[in-house]
Amino acid sequence: MDAKEIEALLTPLIEQEGGELVDLQWRKEGPQWVLRLFLDKPNGITLDDCAYFSDRVGATLDEGDKITKSYVLEVSSPGLDRVIKKDQDFERFAGKPVKLRLKLPDNGQRRFTGVLKGLADGKVSIQVEKDLKAFSRENIDELRLDDSAAFEMEG
Repeated sequence: MDAKEIEALLTPLIEQEGGELVDLQWRKEGPQWVLRLFLDKPNGITLDDCAYFSDRVGATLDEGDKITKSYVLEVSSPGLDRVIKKDQDFERFAGKPVKLRLKLPDNGQRRFTGVLKGLADGKVSIQVEKDLKAFSRENIDELRLDDSAAFEMEG
């Protein structure tokens, strides 16, 4: 199974249990495979929630040997600097400070920080100081909430 197949299998289970699959990583780390799930719930996710989802996900994957190779399952919170990748995330987090890393540079620059404005026509808009910039979604390597800016804004 690849990451997209695992995500398609697990998303309904997680949503049925009141959770949201924020991100999924399926990769080989050293000699072992690691399946890392970042989950959230409307009021946040607790350690008990992570343990519960770990049991449910593990049982689902073990049923019928969905993943044939040996792996380690990790379930955790997305953290304050959660990744933004789903369509609904762009609307939900509009107006929040973000950090952006591009695959290919834009005018020689790959990293930007600013305020997320939204997603339209496959382009992500970010207010970078006085400039409103639009980045092709395909060129985005990673987009995360900027938790350090949140603390600066609160303080």
